[in-house]
Amino acid sequence: MKKILIFIVVLGLASTTFAQTSDNKKMPSLGINFFLQDFKTPASIASNGFSSVMQKNKWGNISDMSSGLSLQYLNGLTDHIDFATTLGASFLNYPVRPSSGISQTGGSKFLLEADAGINVKLLTDKYFIDPYINMGVGASMYAGTYFAAYAPVGGGLQFNLGDGSYVNLQFNYRVEVSGLSTKHFNYGFGFVAPLKDKKPPVVAPPPPPPPPAPVDTDTDGDGINDDNDKCPTVKGVAKYAGCPVPDTDKDGINDDEDKCPTVAGLARYQGCPIPDTDKDGLNDEVDKCPTVFGPRENNGCPILNFDPKDIKFKVNSDKLTAPSLVELDKGVENLNQYPTLKLTVEGHASTTGTDKINNALSAKRATSVKTYLVSKGISENRLSTVSFGSTKPIADNKTAKGRAANQRVEFKIQE
Repeated sequence: MKKILIFIVVLGLASTTFAQTSDNKKMPSLGINFFLQDFKTPASIASNGFSSVMQKNKWGNISDMSSGLSLQYLNGLTDHIDFATTLGASFLNYPVRPSSGISQTGGSKFLLEADAGINVKLLTDKYFIDPYINMGVGASMYAGTYFAAYAPVGGGLQFNLGDGSYVNLQFNYRVEVSGLSTKHFNYGFGFVAPLKDKKPPVVAPPPPPPPPAPVDTDTDGDGINDDNDKCPTVKGVAKYAGCPVPDTDKDGINDDEDKCPTVAGLARYQGCPIPDTDKDGLNDEVDKCPTVFGPRENNGCPILNFDPKDIKFKVNSDKLTAPSLVELDKGVENLNQYPTLKLTVEGHASTTGTDKINNALSAKRATSVKTYLVSKGISENRLSTVSFGSTKPIADNKTAKGRAANQRVEFKIQE
């Protein structure tokens, strides 16, 4: 076994002497082969010796062999070396090793063999007959449960039929690699054809005649001679054939830097006009609600048709009074009218009580308003709350009327 492996390595190194490439490299090709599997002859050689088998004519008979079919893919690596991979199938009674623990039940079963290797050719594919040797590695599966590895070593004759087609005669000795493999001979006969037609050689067109020598005149000194300069008296750039970078909309920003080259705009908007995001007729720089549609008379913000001063709570409580619910329903109509409008509900308190009590109560009152609006179908992500306690009074906390006015909620449009 060691001698065989050394022979394969030496043969592979020797094949590099053929590594010259020309038009004779084999094209990607597909072959179909008929083969015979011979287990008897290698067993006789192992028992009696090669000379004894030859002298006593103990070479296996065809009747003792099993037939099969295989598909083969070939592709030339160089003129003298082809890559080859083969997938073969046959039905036979494989000599299962007792050490495997698998019993041989008798009868023919399916054997699948796959291997890959190289064919080293003595000549090139342009010759009618080309002897070659081959080597590789492979694996087999028998009856779906018995797996083995082997190394195919052998040779063959290739007969050139023309147009990249060949007839192959091949002999392989399947050397045992794994403990479950059994050495055997493989005799093959097949036909190989290219997967596509060979491309005709590319003929380079003759070079064009040299152009006449240019006249090096550059009137405007922009590095582009007058013959190629569309603006020969004005400095320009090559991108615009010697003309200056244009400013189509005459806004002072040239087209290379202008994101709106056909509409006059401002430099701070990269040449575009001041935007009107909500399309309400007021540009964003003067629109106090630039993302929500609103009338010009309200500075671009929607007009709220409910009065926060009418939203009241029960004494020392966050529960809304009945009139307050009527007013909040107007707010629901407003929010439905402006589906992108977002509001912040601010909670405020008078100075009655401590800051701790006032802050908590004003927060609860703001949350109570938000909860009611959400219960009426307003999306929660359109509402936020904030508590200011007694820090922002709008009336005098020394009078009952002033304290009542300070106990309030307010609405601010979110921008």
